[in-house]
Amino acid sequence: MTRLLVATTNAGKQAEFRRLLADLPAELVTPGEIGLQLEVEEPYDTYAENAIAKADAYARASGLLSVADDSGIEVAALDWGPGVRSARWGEGRHADRVLEAVGDASDRRARMVCALAVARPGAPVEVFDGVVTGSIAGERRGTGGFGYDPIFLLPGGVTTAELPQAEKDRISHRGQAVAAATPRLLELLGRG
Repeated sequence: MTRLLVATTNAGKQAEFRRLLADLPAELVTPGEIGLQLEVEEPYDTYAENAIAKADAYARASGLLSVADDSGIEVAALDWGPGVRSARWGEGRHADRVLEAVGDASDRRARMVCALAVARPGAPVEVFDGVVTGSIAGERRGTGGFGYDPIFLLPGGVTTAELPQAEKDRISHRGQAVAAATPRLLELLGRG
């Protein structure tokens, strides 16, 4: 069976990608599982450029078909930031930092954005996107998910951390990007 590298060291993303990609005819592996230690800079101003850099570096280093994403939260009250800096914003207190920064702002609109890059050694990298809109909750709610999930409020009145995993995976920004990429991944894995 063809191996597909989930090119991230983030445990939350690894678990989510394992669920999202589980139906593909591939053996999903992580960098640690194949003994690959690689740090890739994310200096770019777009999710797509950062995702491409990661997926391409991992594909070249491993020789495997690789998927990597760059994702973030964009908040109206923060001038649509932190955006591509979401993972580095808040010094490990990401969700709490957003709650503090938004405070009692009346405009709490927000969106979660994902660019998913699919890379093969020696081939152009392809990018697939996903976006989910919502708002910032007044406080942390729910125990599921990771990162910004406890404060990202969906139009139905629940945070993504309050959803069952299958429902979150179906509607999330990362879930949408994987759904968009799945036909191409199936082609690349010889099943399309």
